[in-house]
Amino acid sequence: MESIATISGMRSRLKEARREIEKTKPFSTVGFMPTLGYMHEGHMSLIRQARKECDIVVVSIFVNPLQFGQNEDFDKYPRDPERDLKLAAEAGADFVFVPGVKEMYPAPTKTTVVVKQITDVMCGASRPGHFEGVATVVTKLFQIVQPDRAYFGMKDAQQVAVIEQFTADLNMPVHIVRCETLREPDGLAMSSRNVYLNEEERKQALVLSEALGKVQGWADQPGMTIERLERNIRDTIEAAPLTRIDYVEIRTYPGLEPVTSMDQWNGTEPVLVALAVKFGATRLIDNRIFS
Repeated sequence: MESIATISGMRSRLKEARREIEKTKPFSTVGFMPTLGYMHEGHMSLIRQARKECDIVVVSIFVNPLQFGQNEDFDKYPRDPERDLKLAAEAGADFVFVPGVKEMYPAPTKTTVVVKQITDVMCGASRPGHFEGVATVVTKLFQIVQPDRAYFGMKDAQQVAVIEQFTADLNMPVHIVRCETLREPDGLAMSSRNVYLNEEERKQALVLSEALGKVQGWADQPGMTIERLERNIRDTIEAAPLTRIDYVEIRTYPGLEPVTSMDQWNGTEPVLVALAVKFGATRLIDNRIFS
């Protein structure tokens, strides 16, 4: 595995790698995973899936300042580059792109990628500018790596919807691969931010997967309404005293339109139940799609 810190170096090595593979087959495929680093088993599962499906596997590790707002955790975001490189190699990556901020943004950027409507709700509403930063950096990374397939975990379901939207709208020749959320044995969705939780917060964070696990049972009850369903979710979460709910949302997926009736819930379009909850200073997200 090679670690590469420059855009020119990344492009050059990928051209060489593709050329070598195409000596023996008509075309090569590049699989790509953009990450913020501080890898866990969820990241590694994406790399392993790409390893099975692609000739060349590229991982990027870049804590992107554009997607962090004021008073967010950019400076404190957990970083362990040596460990990340070791884990990426173990999972099967061929290249890890590790640019610095100056490499990605050598001058103040005057061009950004803005996705409308689906970024106005959920995390987009509570983190203004976040998805503009995500869409911009992912577009830049796609331009650098030029992958055939890009792998994203569904824990960040809104992020996946945003990326699918702009790649389709801009005719980008990359297939977005949705990968299921990986969870700890007790049900907590894997996240780099879990390291922030103290012992009691970690215990109470299980209320997220607990609430999501009850949703279908509630939905099947006679006379259930969307309002009552949301109230049941909120009541379950708020029973844990350390929780502060940012949002509980029930929306279509991937369009992220509000679901206002059980007729919609039981319709043909998948429904996303998404949660964002703070435990102390740590904001966690989780979701489940019902279809």
